[in-house]
Amino acid sequence: MFEENLYNRAEKKVDEKIKFYRHLFSYVFVISILFVVNYLFTPNEWWFLWIALFWGIGVLFNYIGVFILDDKFDELYKDNMIKKEMEKMKR
Repeated sequence: MFEENLYNRAEKKVDEKIKFYRHLFSYVFVISILFVVNYLFTPNEWWFLWIALFWGIGVLFNYIGVFILDDKFDELYKDNMIKKEMEKMKR
């Protein structure tokens, strides 16, 4: 049972990391295309930078959620918090 639970949690984390890398690849690919389009058709206005900025903020938050805050809010942490709350309620 523990091995299965551990496997499921590891699989979920790997899936989240794969989704992040796909998101990052999409970002780099689309922004590159937008840069070329922007350069060819409207070189005096760099409108693609706004898209790169706001989408980049999204990629950054995705990175933080997957790689930095990942261990802080996992199921074991949640289980420990539930146990502490149950102990408080018993008093």
